[in-house]
Amino acid sequence: MKATSLAISDVILFEPRVFGDERGFFFESFNQRVFEDAVGRRVEFVQDNHSASAKGVLRGLHYQIQQPQGKLVRVVEGEVFDVAVDLRRSSATFGKWVGARLSAQNMHQLWVPDGFAHGFVVLSERAEFLYKTTDFYAPAHERCLTWNDPQVAIDWPLNEQPQLSDKDKLGKLLAEAECFD
Repeated sequence: MKATSLAISDVILFEPRVFGDERGFFFESFNQRVFEDAVGRRVEFVQDNHSASAKGVLRGLHYQIQQPQGKLVRVVEGEVFDVAVDLRRSSATFGKWVGARLSAQNMHQLWVPDGFAHGFVVLSERAEFLYKTTDFYAPAHERCLTWNDPQVAIDWPLNEQPQLSDKDKLGKLLAEAECFD
């Protein structure tokens, strides 16, 4: 598995070695040793999540201010544009974002460490999204950064307004958001 740090070096793109022929394919989707060598620390995952969304749905940008979650994300059907925003005030990349296209076809995965807001927009007609988390879901601590904050200025590949949940419509601007030290 190839691991590549993105422009924010703590966010890592994983590209598996895929073995395929006319019968189908095989790849190792997770290896604890390879993963920890790439991220440089011990990581324990405690929860797996699976969501399905239609084209144009934008989920995020979510984070938990307490019980922060690192996330290892991938797509098993369709394609999304996946984004991580650095919310660590002490970081040189505070308020910056990185993004990657994840699809069932490219089989890439993205590591979004704790201290980041995370979100994605569905580019295909439908997408199924899987992710592992390093802490449990804690609704009382969940926060949302608005998807279109002009200070963060994410270059979403959108031709129209995205479909948002009621919760995501209430996302806060970075200047107003609770962040990490």
